[in-house]
Amino acid sequence: MRIIVVSDTHMPKKGGAFPESFIQELREVDLIIHAGDWSSIEIYEALTYYGEVKGVYGNVEEDDIVELLPEKLLIKIDGYKIGVVHGHGEKKTTEKRVIEAFENEEVDLIIFGHSHLPLTRWVKKTLLFNPGSLMDKRKLPYASYGIIDTSNGLQCTHQYIT
Repeated sequence: MRIIVVSDTHMPKKGGAFPESFIQELREVDLIIHAGDWSSIEIYEALTYYGEVKGVYGNVEEDDIVELLPEKLLIKIDGYKIGVVHGHGEKKTTEKRVIEAFENEEVDLIIFGHSHLPLTRWVKKTLLFNPGSLMDKRKLPYASYGIIDTSNGLQCTHQYIT
């Protein structure tokens, strides 16, 4: 299965339209996962045009997103147990918060956002994956999103938009 992973779109504040390279990628995936900070329901609706969307709410959402989506999500895909959470909160680092969010679950992968920083890192037997931010790159030279491919193991990569 090929999955596109996005977080921290912050739209329309940080941009009114998805980058063209991202739209092309949306046409080639089986599932879209959003790790929060959509900012508006219109982003959810726009992504559903391209396929099935799963996701969680972040810390800047309008009420309609919070009412529609959970704070934390656990899904199973091709035998992999995947946790999704935005990662916001107080104290500790974003990474520590997302690990704690699934400390009572045996997950293979945790997808998260909040920091806007692309990250792929193993913590014991769990892979942490932050796609970065599609629209709000902050001080980085590029915006980013992620691709997960389960056709030959659990492969997570970042796609960069300059």
